[in-house]
Amino acid sequence: MTDTVSAEQERREADLVERVARSFDDCTDPRLKQLMTSLVHHLHAFVREVRLTEGEWAKGIEFLTAAGHITDDKRQEFILLSDVLGLSMQTIGINNEAYGDATEATVFGPFFVENSPEISLGDSISGVASGEPCWVEGTLSDSDGQPVAGARIEVWEADAEGLYDVQHDDGRTAARGHLFSDAEGRYSFWGVTPTPYPIPYDGPVGKMLAAVGRSPMRASHLHFMVSAAGQRTLVTHIFVSGDELLDSDTVFGVKESLVKKFERQAPGSPTPDGRAVDGSWSRVSFDIVLAPAGT
Repeated sequence: MTDTVSAEQERREADLVERVARSFDDCTDPRLKQLMTSLVHHLHAFVREVRLTEGEWAKGIEFLTAAGHITDDKRQEFILLSDVLGLSMQTIGINNEAYGDATEATVFGPFFVENSPEISLGDSISGVASGEPCWVEGTLSDSDGQPVAGARIEVWEADAEGLYDVQHDDGRTAARGHLFSDAEGRYSFWGVTPTPYPIPYDGPVGKMLAAVGRSPMRASHLHFMVSAAGQRTLVTHIFVSGDELLDSDTVFGVKESLVKKFERQAPGSPTPDGRAVDGSWSRVSFDIVLAPAGT
């Protein structure tokens, strides 16, 4: 509260907060009641702390309305908003507590698509996606160091234009797929070398970033979602060592343990699976450790 708020004004504001919070007293779901009453206290605390004007309140409603209008089955502006405010990363951190040397989680992002194509080990997810070929390989193990066989590994990424397949208007499916680890927990596939790209900034979230002088750029990355029986599902990505955007990723998704060296290979260099590649290509190794389910 500021010094200009009288004791009577403060009493009236505090009384309203308590009356709104008490309106949930008859809620029979304890967790829902906790969430709603805590939300009320924090929202009112924000309004009172900044002395929100009616005009600012109206602008906020206008912003949320615009976010709803631009959201559809291919674009989730509210996830984007959560990402750029760091709320996504905070929630992920709380729900994926550190466990031994388990691989760290990071943001899910708005471009995951169900029912991606299945590929065999060593095949390519690229399809028609533009970009330099990249060989990705690694192992999957549990927290005791034992290989995890048959784990489902979902992978997806943007192309060299900085676009995911769902952002193109031709209905393509590219630069995404899923595969399964082998009996020794190994996996491998071809993708494209990740490059930086901006999050969608033609909507309300982009306008907000511009208004506050923030960049919409994301550091180069490749998405993973790994699930296996008895293991905690991991949502993460790996980042390209040396990327200038590692310290300014607009969704705060970079973690040091997830920064990997993508080694560029000269044109004509032999590939791990013997396939011919025109031009240069890169390779990266990413060993994944899964935490037990329920941790």
